[in-house]
Amino acid sequence: MPDLRSPDPFDREILRIIQRDNRTPQRAIAQAVNLSTAAVQRRIAAMEKDGIIARNAAIVDPDAVSLDITAIVEVHLTDERSATVDRAKALFRTDPAVQQCYYVTGGCSFILLIVSPDMRHYDTTTRRLLSDTDCIASFRSFLALDRVKAGMELVIP
Repeated sequence: MPDLRSPDPFDREILRIIQRDNRTPQRAIAQAVNLSTAAVQRRIAAMEKDGIIARNAAIVDPDAVSLDITAIVEVHLTDERSATVDRAKALFRTDPAVQQCYYVTGGCSFILLIVSPDMRHYDTTTRRLLSDTDCIASFRSFLALDRVKAGMELVIP
C-alpha cells in the first residue's frame, strides 16, 4: 500500500465533490474549488497514485438488480489465532456475495454485509461460506427490512 499523503484543503473539497458524483466534469470541479482544470486533473491523478482515491466505482441500487435480501451477519471463529483470522479474511475477501467485511472486537470476530436475490440463494451462500467452513464456529444473521441509508461517501474533515 502506498504511503498516504495528507490531503490539503483543495484535495478535500475535490474529494467531497467526486464522492457525490465521480462523473462531475473536471472543469466544474475546478470552478467549484477555484483552481484550473489542469490543477484539478493533476490533484486527482496524484490522489489516485497515492491511494487516497482507492478506486472509481458505480453504486448500484440492489433493488434495481433484484438483490432483495440484505443480511448483516455476525461471525464467530473457532479461535482467534492469526492463521484462523487470516483464513477467514481471505475467504470473505474473495466471495462475491460479501459486499462488506469488517474484522471487529467485541462479541464476534467479523461483521459481514451479504446481498442475495432471495432466501434460497442466501441459504446456499451461508452454507457454503459459513456452515461448511471449519474455522467458523457460528454465525447470526440480521435481515434488513428497509434500507434507510446506504452509501460509501466519507465525511472528510
